Amino acid sequence: MAKSANEAMIFDAIRTPRGKGKRDGSLHEVKPVTLLAGVLQELQRRHDFDTGEVEDVVMGCVTPSGEQGSCIAKTAALAAGWDWKVPGFQLNRFCASGLEAVNLAAQKVRSGWEDLVVAGGIESMSRVPMGSDRGAWACDPQTSIDTAFIPQGISADLIATLEDFSRDEVDEFALKSQKKAAAARESGRFRKSVVPVKDAVGDVILDHDEYIKPHTTLQGLAALKLAFDKAGEMGYDAVAIRRYPQVERIRHVHTAGNSSGIVDGSAAVLIGTEKKGKALGLKPRARIVAAALSGADPTIMLTGPMPAARKALAKAKMKIDQIDLFEINEAFAVV
Repeated sequence: MAKSANEAMIFDAIRTPRGKGKRDGSLHEVKPVTLLAGVLQELQRRHDFDTGEVEDVVMGCVTPSGEQGSCIAKTAALAAGWDWKVPGFQLNRFCASGLEAVNLAAQKVRSGWEDLVVAGGIESMSRVPMGSDRGAWACDPQTSIDTAFIPQGISADLIATLEDFSRDEVDEFALKSQKKAAAARESGRFRKSVVPVKDAVGDVILDHDEYIKPHTTLQGLAALKLAFDKAGEMGYDAVAIRRYPQVERIRHVHTAGNSSGIVDGSAAVLIGTEKKGKALGLKPRARIVAAALSGADPTIMLTGPMPAARKALAKAKMKIDQIDLFEINEAFAVV
C-alpha cells in the first residue's frame, strides 16, 4: 500500500510483564497508576523526547473504576512527571480497549490533527476485578435478557459445540500456545519490549511474564476442571440454545488452562508522523496501514475478529496471503 503524507508510524511499543492477576501475583501490590506511569517514564527515558511534544495519551481500560477511574491516562502522565500540557483520556471497548486506543491514535495522526500520540492500556485485575464496575449488560437482569447476554466462557463453549471442537483439541491448541510463548521468550523476542517493574527503591518486582508456563503438559491440562459448566446450569446455556436452536446441548470444554489469563499489566505505544519522528530523532519500527471494527451476535460475540480482519485487509487493499504473521487475542483456545 502506497504511503501518504500523514502515515502513522510506530516508533516504539513497550509493556510491563504480565503478572498473575490474583492477590498472590507479583504485581498485586503495585497500583494501576504506578504500573502505567512506569511505562510512560520508560518510553521517555529510551528516546529522550520532550514530553510536551506529545499531543495526547490514549489508554484503554476495561474496568475504569476505583483505582483505574478518574481518567487514569491523564493521572498516570502526571505521575510519570510528564509535561502538564499533555492531555489524556481513557476508553473502553472491552477486550479490545488497548488495541482500539492504538487505532484511535493512528487515526488522529493520519487525520493530520496530531503529530505525536501515546496509546496503550492498563488493567490491574488483582486490584480492580473484572465486573467491579457493575455494568448493566452483565449485572442488570432485564438488560441481560433484552440483549441475550451470556458470559464469554459460555460463548466459547457454544462455538466449540457449533464447530465440533473437542476438549482434547482445545487443550492441544492451548499447549501449543504456551510452547510458542515460552520459545519466543527464550529466544529473546520480548526482550526489547518488556520493561521490568521496580519498587520505590529500584529493586525489581517482576521482569518476566508470570502467565507463560513452559512446563505445561497435556496431562496437566486434562486434569483441570471445567470453568463454565456451573454458569451454564444457572440458565446461560438455555439462553445460548434459544439463540441457536440447532444446538441440543452445550459441550463445555474450556478450563482455566485453555482460556485467557487473569493478569495485571500496562503497555504504551509511541505513534506519530515520519516528519515528527525525524525532528525528534525517532526511528520508525512499523507503519499502521489499516484498522477496522466489527460487532458480532452478543450471544456468541467471539467471532468478531474474522469480519474485522477482512475489513482491514480490504481497506489496505491487501490479500490474506500478503500477511506474514497474524496475532489475535486468544481469549479462549477455540477462538
